[in-house]
Amino acid sequence: MRFAISIPQFVADGTFDPAAFRAYVQRAEQLGFDSGWTQEQIIGPSAQLAPNETMAYAFACTERLRLGCAVYVTPLHSPAHLAKSLATLDQLSGGRLEIGVGSGGKNRPFAAFGIDGDAYLARFTEGLRLMKTLWTEPKTDFDGRFWQLEGASMQPKPFQKPHPPMWLGGGHPNALKRAVRYGQGFFGAGSSTTQAFAGQVKVLREVLAEAGRDDFRIAKRVYIAVDDDSDTAHRRASEGLASVYGTRKLDAVAVAGTPDECVAGVREVAEAGAQMILFTPFADQAEQMERLAAEVMPRI
Repeated sequence: MRFAISIPQFVADGTFDPAAFRAYVQRAEQLGFDSGWTQEQIIGPSAQLAPNETMAYAFACTERLRLGCAVYVTPLHSPAHLAKSLATLDQLSGGRLEIGVGSGGKNRPFAAFGIDGDAYLARFTEGLRLMKTLWTEPKTDFDGRFWQLEGASMQPKPFQKPHPPMWLGGGHPNALKRAVRYGQGFFGAGSSTTQAFAGQVKVLREVLAEAGRDDFRIAKRVYIAVDDDSDTAHRRASEGLASVYGTRKLDAVAVAGTPDECVAGVREVAEAGAQMILFTPFADQAEQMERLAAEVMPRI
């Protein structure tokens, strides 16, 4: 079992604290977290730092901690630009980058990015193929529906060969099949219940068996709130989910309560098939990280 922690990104204008951020990621490394993860929200109401720049800063502050984004909505990106940025991050970090990607669904603001949303899935899969080609081939000849390159070269390639691990999300059976086809791992959404995640893992294992693959990892984001007072933890989880998703109807997706209650909830996620769990506290991230490392992780 591997454990990961979310990286602080919600920063109001003019309030970023370099020392606190540096202390957080260095402490995550000291506590034995396998990786730290950012999120991406290009347009939205939250004051949220961009993932690549945040990871670049965090890489410079750490030595072993792996870092990733869960997830890039890649249809909103130019594959060549994103591939170059990610290859650069992997080089700068000495090969510590993880990459999470998703199609984003049909309700994304595609028009804001000059994109026709009607073909977002085709754009998603073609973009992944193009990025992998740029990362692995000396010269790229690519004649796609959306992008065309002839004799193009991208240097340097990612530090990790053939490229950094790629995680795919999504809950539909077709999305799970795409994860096996294009990725090295599946990331269960924080907005899905443990029961729903268990069903996704069942489908994944069937698809993996059909494909003859044993080199695939399964992870899940877990929104979590630990407190000595159970009611306080549940209230924090409810308020946190409301701030993220604009609703209080998702309380069942979070793990919240006393340390004993959180251990039980996290064990259920592990038993459902998660090989890595990404803890995502709602507030007091540094304090929550300490409690998770001391009171929850050793008991899983």
